[in-house]
Amino acid sequence: MFSDTHFHFHMLEENLQPRVLREMAVRDCFFGLDIGTHCDDLISRQDGIDKAIEKCAGIVSDDGAASDSCIASDDGALSVAGIASDGNLSGEKLKSKIKSFIRFSAGIWPAPEAIRDRKNQIEILEKMIRGAGVAGDESCRSGAGIASDEDSRSGAGAAGDGGGENSTYKKVVAIGECGLDHHWNVSGVDGRAESDFDDAMFLGEREMFEAQLDMAKRMKLPVVVHSRDAFEGTMECIKNAGYDNGIIHCFSYGIDEARAFLDRGWYLAFGGGVTYTKKSKMDAMKELLRFVPEERLLLETDAPYLAPVPFRGNPNNPLLIEHTYRFISEARNINMEELCETVDKNISRLFFKTTLKDIEFDIA
Repeated sequence: MFSDTHFHFHMLEENLQPRVLREMAVRDCFFGLDIGTHCDDLISRQDGIDKAIEKCAGIVSDDGAASDSCIASDDGALSVAGIASDGNLSGEKLKSKIKSFIRFSAGIWPAPEAIRDRKNQIEILEKMIRGAGVAGDESCRSGAGIASDEDSRSGAGAAGDGGGENSTYKKVVAIGECGLDHHWNVSGVDGRAESDFDDAMFLGEREMFEAQLDMAKRMKLPVVVHSRDAFEGTMECIKNAGYDNGIIHCFSYGIDEARAFLDRGWYLAFGGGVTYTKKSKMDAMKELLRFVPEERLLLETDAPYLAPVPFRGNPNNPLLIEHTYRFISEARNINMEELCETVDKNISRLFFKTTLKDIEFDIA
């Protein structure tokens, strides 16, 4: 349950990382996508998760059952507390289970320094992806439990060789995040300043985005698109590339923009920000959440950013996505289990090439 299509694992507090992975496994998470933002960050991100997995396997009690996990308390603080865990998920089985749902993207976020060096950075990115390998249809399907759901959910067969060089665990399943960002906030996390963007910078930003769209097209991979205050430009780049396959991450536009992306075949992903929409705009947000077709809806955290209510203002992590699932399920008047199933089906179709013929949706 509670798949998360967008997080930055290496940005989580180091002592929290193994506990997050462990509880994701206990919760029977189907899919978690670790997102790239720099041309050369893939190997370091993979190594970081490998280390966290090793530590995670060591979080056990005397009887072999996992003893504790990271839980968010009512005041938003993260603490260690006992959980009802599966005693069978320990050691190598636990590591294999985690490797069955963790996947990696690779991409270049549109930072000014990256835009200035875009030609070189695009070359580095492609080399990194070729070195890691691109997940193919059949290997990736078995890796995610599409071919054998029972094996995947037991943690037995999903990673195959336990994450070795022939497994799907470390192969790249998406390009991104990449795109356009015209939200100017010098004091924000990104420190984005409009003064840094002259005509040459705006053009370079588009060129770098389109280069990654083209790379995804050649590699037949979905794209994780970052688009903030840049709808028209994003759409123009997508049309120029002639490639409509992927996610509009952390969707922040309205119904008209949603329709434009949906009509071209894109998935829309929503994060914790929907839970703290301004009161004056909440009805419009809920209308948008109901507008998105069942077969195009995804959920994400963007951790460590955008923690949902009631933890807004605290560092986010993939365990808190449950609150976003609850909010969106209530907005769509369905239960959380149904929403989890819907998101997992969409993940299967987007990342593992399962077709609509293989998936049953209740589409009116």
